[in-house]
This record gives sequence, C-alpha cells and structure tokens, in this order.
Amino acid sequence: MGTWRDDLEGWLAPFVAALGHKTRGRMCPAYVAGLIGPGDRKSVQPMAARDGVVSYDQLHHFIADGVWDSAPLEAALLAEADRLVGGDEAFLIIDDTCLPKKGDRSVGVAPQYASSLGKTANCQSLVSLTLASGEVPVMVGLRLFLPEAWTGDPDRMARARVPEDRQIALSKPEIAIAEIDRVRAAGVHFGCVLADAGYGSSGPFRHALSTRGLAWAVGLSRRQNVYPVDVGLIFPEAGRGRRRKYHLPDRAAVSAEQMLEGEKWRKLSWRQGTKGRLTCRFAATRVRIADGHKHRMADGRVQAMPGDEEVWLIGERRATGERKYYASNLPADTSLKALAAAVKARWICEQAHQQLKEELGLDHFEGRSWTGLHRHALMTMIAYAFLQSRRLKAAGREKKSPRTTPATDHASRQASHPRRIRETPTNTMPSL
Repeated sequence: MGTWRDDLEGWLAPFVAALGHKTRGRMCPAYVAGLIGPGDRKSVQPMAARDGVVSYDQLHHFIADGVWDSAPLEAALLAEADRLVGGDEAFLIIDDTCLPKKGDRSVGVAPQYASSLGKTANCQSLVSLTLASGEVPVMVGLRLFLPEAWTGDPDRMARARVPEDRQIALSKPEIAIAEIDRVRAAGVHFGCVLADAGYGSSGPFRHALSTRGLAWAVGLSRRQNVYPVDVGLIFPEAGRGRRRKYHLPDRAAVSAEQMLEGEKWRKLSWRQGTKGRLTCRFAATRVRIADGHKHRMADGRVQAMPGDEEVWLIGERRATGERKYYASNLPADTSLKALAAAVKARWICEQAHQQLKEELGLDHFEGRSWTGLHRHALMTMIAYAFLQSRRLKAAGREKKSPRTTPATDHASRQASHPRRIRETPTNTMPSL
C-alpha cells in the first residue's frame, strides 16, 4: 500500500508539468511535502533540514527568487478544485485572513483591522477565495491587500519587489472582483458568491457581481438603508426656484434592522453540527437597497435613491441575542430555508483558513517580498487541495469524471453517502 508521499507525487504531475522545468519540477513536490509533513515550523529552513535531500538554498531560491510564472500553477489549482468540488451547487466564498507580523518590512504589513482577531493588529491581510461544496472547501485564491501606508510609498513597494501592475491602491472588494474574474476565466463552476458584510456592504461590489450575471448572498450592515420593494418614485413640482431634476421616493428609507422588525421570524435548521442540528430564527422580505444616486431632500437630508435591483433582505437572530443581516439576489421564489442555508454556508472558509495556518504553515513564511509571499501561499493552497482530494476519496465522494452533471452528481453523492462527510470532524485534516 502506497504512502501519502507516493500519492502526492502522482497527484502533483499536472503542477510539475505546468512548471516546465526539471529543477523546479523537483522543488515544487519538495516544498508541498514539507508543508504537509511533520514538524511545527513550515518555513524554508526547517523544511529543508527535515527533507535532507533538497538544500535550504535551493528551496529558498525556488520560492523567493526563482524566475518563473505562477499563473500556470494557479490554473492547475483551479482545474483541480473544479474537479473536486465545482458545480452548480458549489459556493465561491470571498473573505480575508490576516497573518500577524512583527516589524514593518514584510510586504503589506501595517496596523490594520484583522477580522479573524476581531481587532486592529500589525499584520498582512489577504483576500481569500474558497470554492466549497457541502462541507468540503478548496482554497483557490489568496491575494495581498496593500494599505495606504504602502501604496503611498513607492520606495517601500520597490524594496518589497511589488510588481508595477500591483502598485496601485485597491480596496478589498476591488481585489475580490478581479480574483472572481480570474476564477471565472479559468472555467470554474459555481452557483453563488458568498461574502461577509465587509464586502457585502459595498454597493459597487454587489453591482459588479450582478452585472456579471452572478448569484450572490452577502452580509449587510444593520444600518444599511433599504426601501420596500413596492416603493414608488414621484416627480414633485417645485413651488418656486429651479425645476427638480430627479424623481423622489414616495416614502423614506429605513434601516435593514427596522425593515425586518415586523416580519415573521421562523426557527430553522440549516446543517448538522458536532453537537446536533444548528438552528436560529430567520426572517426575510424583498427590498430595494438604498444605493442609487444621492439626492438632497426638501428637509435638507441627503438620501440615496432605491437601487434598480430587487433583492432579499434576510435577518438572523441567534440564541445569544446577536443579530445579523444579509442581502441576496437569489430568485424571488427562493424559500426562507434555502436563503438561510446560503447565508450560513460561508462558515466553511474559516475552517479552511484555520487549517492552512495550523496544519500547513500559511503564516510561517519569513521572507519579505511580494513574490515570495504569494508563491508560499500558492503552495499551501496546493497542499490543501491534495489533502481534500484524499478526504473525498476516503469518503467515497470523489467525482468519477471531470465534468459530471452537477445536479445528478450532487444527488448521487448524497444518496450514496448521506452522512459520511458530516461524521468527519471539519477542523481536522485527513489522516496521512
């Protein structure tokens, strides 16, 4: 019976072929095996010491200084992720994760809010994309966000070898849209984009998804103003002065929190947890988000007009008393249970972040350059995809063909193994 190392060598064949270079073809498997194998520290020096065949200089040159394009490896990762979990039932989850750092020379490091820590910390912040089906995530994208302290300092970016086309100020939602376009261009199949309120509260982000014809379900601030779906637009005659240029809504906007106060809240369960079914109370109604052009009202208030798109406003009341709000452009006939399942499916990316850090050393890279950090992140994602492929194979859920019809494939897997995946702890990697 072969070991995981034997399986890894065969599984990595498309990635090695994408590198197209004999020496790099040896370094890639050595690096990925170093991330997966034993040892608490997954930086270059201890991995090389444990390998005993590949030297520190060789491994460091490969990841930090070697002249090679990562795009073919990224394409191979996307193809493998699509084979493993892609399909109409899959979610593409947008989030970010932080890598705490000391000092200020590593690329992108600055005091900034770290969602995973719940506070401001000196760290690097990476926008992440995770393709997930059911309880099986595969990380497919990690891109560094550069705060203003970096984009406003060309010399600092040059020292960290930030590519010229990356030396521009981009928000996290803008980075996420660019990454979504990359994933779509590669032909990856998914049914819905998910994101937390850090992205969902951005009107341009939601609009960008809609104009691309994508379904989405995203977090929303409780203070976000919305209108009822039947809001009317009137064109009041001005009693004096210049004629009004824009229509006005026939009623005032209210916060998302206020809009759902009078709705019926239902207790729903969306999946099985480690201690039983997970349940919360949910409510939903159709609205138009107040993210149109801004207009000064007669009383002096500046108010955003209703957006063009009718969407779902969804509320969640947790047993702790905490309340969360979401918006989604899923069809008007979508059931409340389906809406709840969609907005709650985002949790799996947090498990992926945790495993990439705790098991595969995502936050162990000690270099300072843009290229080195992104290559290290890519290798951790490749290692994670390999482990997920073994998990699916062990559970009998690996796809039998590269492009099985999504609905049929999903139904057959559920019928054959209705509980096997759920019985596997989601916070542990497959046994090697």
